[in-house]
Amino acid sequence: MTDLLRFTTAGSVDDGKSTLIGRLLYDSKAIYEDQLEAVQRASALRGDDEVDLSLLTDGLRAEREQKITIDVAYRYFSTPQRKFIIADTPGHIQYTRNMVTGASTAELAIILIDARKGVLTQSKRHGFLATLLRIPHLVVAINKMDLVDYDRGVYERITADYAEFVRQLNVQGVTTIPLSALRGDNVVDKSPHMPWYDGPTLLHHLEHVNVGASQNVVDFRFPVQYVIRPNQDFRGFAGQIVSGRIAVGEEVVALPSGLTSQIKEIVTADGALPSAEVGSAVTLTLADEIDISRGDMLVRARNLPQKSNQLDAIICWMSEEPLRPNGTYWVQHTTRLVKGLVSELNYRIDVDTMHREQAETLNLNDIGRVQLTTTQPLFFDRYELNRATGCFILIDPHTNTTVAAGMIRGQSRTVDELTADQRPTSAPRQSSNIVWEQTGISHAEREARHGHGAAVLWFTGLSGSGKSTIARKLEQTLFARGIHTFFLDGDNLRHGLNGDLGFSEADRVENIRRAAEVAKLAYAHGQLVLCSFISPFAADRAFARQILPEGRFVEIYVKCDLEVLKRRDPKGLYAKALSGEIPEFTGISSPYEEPTTAELVVETDLESVDDIIGRILAYLTTHHLLPNP
Repeated sequence: MTDLLRFTTAGSVDDGKSTLIGRLLYDSKAIYEDQLEAVQRASALRGDDEVDLSLLTDGLRAEREQKITIDVAYRYFSTPQRKFIIADTPGHIQYTRNMVTGASTAELAIILIDARKGVLTQSKRHGFLATLLRIPHLVVAINKMDLVDYDRGVYERITADYAEFVRQLNVQGVTTIPLSALRGDNVVDKSPHMPWYDGPTLLHHLEHVNVGASQNVVDFRFPVQYVIRPNQDFRGFAGQIVSGRIAVGEEVVALPSGLTSQIKEIVTADGALPSAEVGSAVTLTLADEIDISRGDMLVRARNLPQKSNQLDAIICWMSEEPLRPNGTYWVQHTTRLVKGLVSELNYRIDVDTMHREQAETLNLNDIGRVQLTTTQPLFFDRYELNRATGCFILIDPHTNTTVAAGMIRGQSRTVDELTADQRPTSAPRQSSNIVWEQTGISHAEREARHGHGAAVLWFTGLSGSGKSTIARKLEQTLFARGIHTFFLDGDNLRHGLNGDLGFSEADRVENIRRAAEVAKLAYAHGQLVLCSFISPFAADRAFARQILPEGRFVEIYVKCDLEVLKRRDPKGLYAKALSGEIPEFTGISSPYEEPTTAELVVETDLESVDDIIGRILAYLTTHHLLPNP
């Protein structure tokens, strides 16, 4: 079956978005003769010398009269390799809501840049919105190369400028293509005017880019749309599998009731299926009679979504009426409709600078972070893990109009930290009936016997940066000098003590809490403890620091450029993460908060391991944790 790619276009005013899509449709022979004739007539009425291909996508009469795109225009076409749905979204600053609408289901975004103007604020703005919406593929189309004489230097300068900008964003990969939408250079066919460019044409890239990277194929989620009961012998639940897959005989849980059953049948218009996957519209029947209605959700028994009526979310305000603080709205989440209110507005995001600003409300096209309280719990996954169950809309109960689109970050929390039940507090959690038992040997006695100080060396950095390599080599060096060491590695801990933890944000927090407590115990016995953990969240590293005495926690940030890590990729993890096989991978689909107060910053793409070991030993000696060699 031919697969489908949904993509969106965005750019500044007059960058040629609609012309590019028109050229793509025209050169790929994806338009009918009557469509072309209509465009020819419209072009003639406007007095244009050439056929204006932008009219193929500028479908509204007002657009043609004003010569600007003021809404989202959708077009459909196909090639032998793939089907496409295009959302041509506006470039004007006042139409953020339309870009959010058009890009919400896209797997690829084309950001056009005028070769004459270079990277503008709007170009950055659209890149930020694309990453905010978790669009996995980004294409930077440097248009109007014909107007700069197909200058390679112009292309390379713009490519470098945009690469510098996207380093600030969580972007999986950017493809840059020089083209001329008006002349057709590198749109469908290779351009003879740019022999220096050896990359793909736009259409070739669209035909071969990985489809499905943003789909969650792991977590089975089935929001029930309708209950079908044509007679007493059949009771089925109709809907679309928005993520994951399911098979006959598998155990499922109905939410919110929590009742369990097994899949009896998977029914479609073409007959019963043994299994179905994400995107399939099916009717499920269960082995047991369970009370289920529209708005409920079927999930796999040992793979449950989060449940809460307190949500932390990013919303784009789409109404001319501003947000009413503590005002009541309908919250539409999958097929579930509940009442809710915005209980807190944390900040507004300036989409031009990406800075956070204090705000009393949100106005049309504003984007902000809010805390949402609903009258009934929602069953969700974080948006970055599952776009289908991580999004919602707010509806004005008086006018029944959509006023905002939202992306769920998780359960409610403060701006800078998780809630207390999700993240360790500043003091270790203890039962009131348990007291700390001090051994008969003091810490000072242990250090005196060992001949060196005790401390925790915490190596943090992205996967593949070299944390464990450096820590192991350092331990070998210390062992040769008679130093008492204790080594903790993230992978090894997950084979035992932390074997019950996954990679959700809450599990990552618990993983580091346990590791920090083990490190503290080893420190208490006078050891020099080497800990190698990605530990992506600053608050978790702060917890590990604060349970130890001042000066006995040494944070070592093992830094390496992400592009270098993608090239190294010794375990193939980055390749899997970029293809969507690993849904939560730090640095790609899950954030890494860089240390700002680390005692040492080492760069493995610039320094040798021996040089780094030398720097660490010098630091430990200077701070009296090691004796002079």
